[in-house]
Amino acid sequence: LGIIEYCDLPLVSSDFRGHDSSSIVDASLTMVMDGDMVKVIAWYDNEWGYSQRVVDLAEVVAQKWPA
Repeated sequence: LGIIEYCDLPLVSSDFRGHDSSSIVDASLTMVMDGDMVKVIAWYDNEWGYSQRVVDLAEVVAQKWPA
């Protein structure tokens, strides 16, 4: 799974619990307003998505750590 994903299914907030992505852009709610502004609606599981990014960071640090 990616850090940011795109969803065009009619889902609700509870459908994104435990999702590994930091944010999932909701295509059905994202819109252009007044011709020059984009309103982006995205779902996320704050604790789980954050913890996944911490794991990603730990893996990067571990790879760069001298053996």
